Amino acid sequence: MIDDIAEKVYAGERISVEEGLRLMAHPNLTELGLLADTMRRRKCPEGIVTYNIGRNINYTNVCWVRCDFCAFYRPPGSDEGYVLPREEIFGKIEEMVAVGGDAPRSNEILMQGGLNPKLRIDYYEGLFSSIRERYPQVHQHCLSATEIVYIAHISRLSLEDCIRRLRDAGLDSIPGAGAEILSDEVRDIIGFRKDRVHEWLEVHRVAHKLGMHTTATMMYGHVETVEQRVEHLRLIRELQDETGGLTAFIAWNFQPDHTDLAADSSRWDRRKATGYDYLRTIAVSRIFLDNVPSFQASWVTQGPRIAQVGLRYGVNDFGSTMMEENVVSAAGTSHTNEMTLPQMQRVIRDAGYEPVRRNTRYDILN
Repeated sequence: MIDDIAEKVYAGERISVEEGLRLMAHPNLTELGLLADTMRRRKCPEGIVTYNIGRNINYTNVCWVRCDFCAFYRPPGSDEGYVLPREEIFGKIEEMVAVGGDAPRSNEILMQGGLNPKLRIDYYEGLFSSIRERYPQVHQHCLSATEIVYIAHISRLSLEDCIRRLRDAGLDSIPGAGAEILSDEVRDIIGFRKDRVHEWLEVHRVAHKLGMHTTATMMYGHVETVEQRVEHLRLIRELQDETGGLTAFIAWNFQPDHTDLAADSSRWDRRKATGYDYLRTIAVSRIFLDNVPSFQASWVTQGPRIAQVGLRYGVNDFGSTMMEENVVSAAGTSHTNEMTLPQMQRVIRDAGYEPVRRNTRYDILN
């Protein structure tokens, strides 16, 4: 029974870690959805679901970290490794602008890659400043905490100096990628060379101090326990209490194909998380993260139908048009080809909501 937790949710009171664990174990998914939808309606305008015009750009796939859950990276020296030429990046941006128009900061590029030992701070400053000069209508939502920690390290900069220089060059906000599960115990299993939990948190803390907004993510369904999922949520909630700089939360499940982790049955039980688990996870996350305003659907991993159902389980945003996706698809699962802008709008309307375009800061544009 969760009647006592439901009373707290309806009264606008915060739930505890122990209560979050109880919700994760609750067998009635519909009841979780009702509570999550209550939180959603409290935070978000009634009757609308937002989306934005954006494009993913993976500027490099070279990465020395070799995380066992990743099928996208190529090690330094690989014949399959690449760094995109700047003109190719410009061409991808122009294709997006053709769809999104010229309104200031109305288009988003989500540009991420690997930890490439050959790319230091001057590369990123040059790239971001050239994009800002050439495409002032584009919001640069780029990199990850993991990339930024590494850029600061190899460039011999403090974290604050690194982020400030990136911001001044044109970086507008930072995605929440690289969080996976915020547990060093988990990170030691799935990517022991990655940044530590305190480093991920510190990147976002410093970015918020410098006036930038960021998002938070969770990749679940690999080696973590339910307790570690809720601990992940606790750390995000505490960060948001401290800084208020998070705009959204996005969760998706581990995509196993072609990964080293999936090939090792001693670490992963080879049971891929289901759509049922996705709905449970986002519902409990929405209830627990009472201070994060927006929740974004992961239609790339879940497909349009489960993402559509998620709109009744706490999700209020359908994310970006993306236009291309390389990281998840390298692991065998991507629904990018199923989601053009008209299809996204139709899926939202079919769920009973009005699709409304936003920018990266979640300001309504139309």
